Amino acid sequence: MQIVKVGFNSCEKSENCSASPEKIVRVLKNFNSSENGVVFDFHSLSVDDILVNSKNLSESFKLIEQESEKFFYKNKKTFFLGGDHSISFPILKSFQKVEYNPLVILFDALGDFSESGEFPDYNEWVHALISQGFNPRNILLISGRNIPQKELEFLKKHEIVWIKMDVLREDIEGVCDLVMERARKSSGFYVSIDFNCLDSCFAPAGLELEPGGLSSGDLIYFLKRLNLLHNFRGGDLVNLNLKKDFNDITLKLAGRLIVEMNN
Repeated sequence: MQIVKVGFNSCEKSENCSASPEKIVRVLKNFNSSENGVVFDFHSLSVDDILVNSKNLSESFKLIEQESEKFFYKNKKTFFLGGDHSISFPILKSFQKVEYNPLVILFDALGDFSESGEFPDYNEWVHALISQGFNPRNILLISGRNIPQKELEFLKKHEIVWIKMDVLREDIEGVCDLVMERARKSSGFYVSIDFNCLDSCFAPAGLELEPGGLSSGDLIYFLKRLNLLHNFRGGDLVNLNLKKDFNDITLKLAGRLIVEMNN
């Protein structure tokens, strides 16, 4: 598996997220196996960086887009470690160049549909991506639960599929079946994970905490099943402010997610 560290933050509020990629890679060295008993060898990973200057948004977005395109062409599966969620904007611009029918599975409490300027921040990147031509029907939102009215209107107008928490709680296995079926129909799919998709007790270092949400076990279940599909091209782990973490709960979970998707 290809791991790419992207220590980028789009604004002052998310500046502490920039240190997360290096810490996640470091904690991966402590893992020995997956939940299913498959041996995890840290040295089997290929780890690279996209070095950016967070003070120069134009240059950073351009570089992330160019470099991520190269990684997608070179590797079967690539995971990007952020940084804040704005990195998904240039990464997915490159992804739609590589895949003729791309799908994005977005685990996020807020949706990130706020209207943006030329360079979106971590709450605006989905709106910007759609505005620049990404097909909104190729986005699945999972765990959204605190979306402002204006952004709800945007979601409905663009027919973005939103799988709500009450449906997930009722039948997570059935929901996962449907998500996998939709993923199979894509030429390749990408999973973007904001840690606020989880209840904050499972991820206290999420940049913006939201009550409710998935458990860490729920998220691992989803990812292990999606990982069975041959067209799983990668994803990102973003919006971690590890200065807020408690006993490394969120950091270790980030490592666990990588381990389970490495099989």
